[in-house]
Amino acid sequence: MSAELVQSKTENNVAAITLNRPDALNAFTPDLLRALISALEAAEKSARVIILEGAGRAFSAGVDLKLLQGATFKEGKVDDVFDGASFAAVEAIRHASVPVIAKVHGFCFTGALELALHADFILTTADTKFGDTHAKWGLRPSWGMSQNLARAVGVRRARELSFTAATFSGADAERWGLATAVFADKDALDAETHKRAAAIAEASPGAIAAYKDLYRLHEENRPLESALEEEVARNYPDITDTMDRLKGIAQ
Repeated sequence: MSAELVQSKTENNVAAITLNRPDALNAFTPDLLRALISALEAAEKSARVIILEGAGRAFSAGVDLKLLQGATFKEGKVDDVFDGASFAAVEAIRHASVPVIAKVHGFCFTGALELALHADFILTTADTKFGDTHAKWGLRPSWGMSQNLARAVGVRRARELSFTAATFSGADAERWGLATAVFADKDALDAETHKRAAAIAEASPGAIAAYKDLYRLHEENRPLESALEEEVARNYPDITDTMDRLKGIAQ
């Protein structure tokens, strides 16, 4: 992992992974995404929850536009520029064995928004600027925007945001359901994200892993009766701390 591009620190079972190209607003390059994948894989082994954030003034401005100059695009896709690192990065977030919180401030555009939407939930500030600008640049989404944005804000609002490439605020993101909470400033975002991460880290890791799996079941959009039956049918032998926790309640 390149410590220059991505920084990672684990403390009290909480891993903080920081995109570290602040002079470029943490814009994505293949090397940065590969470093992110390595950091995520390492953090899963040592932490119970991961916070994903950006250094400096932004979470990320998205794909580094310098990479797109002179590039050849097939049907509007940018993925050849990233040589598979883009797909691997979003999959590493979506399939992480522990919860991933996207802590978003400053700017979160296009590819960065796609990446953040693969996290378990997003926390942000009221003045953060979000946007899906694929259509502005003659590009099409391929990292999950059309599916995850529609799930987050509803398909009609997602269509409007994508068709117009409109910028919207963190306050809008929270009101529409894209972000689960919005805070007045970066200091409050830092404190409240840490509080939520600490609560997850203190919970039963086996139960959290079961929830991760069962919420993926929800995203399969099965009929309710089928999903309820499957929830009961699945087994989670890694939940081994139940009695210890119940004894703690009794004391």
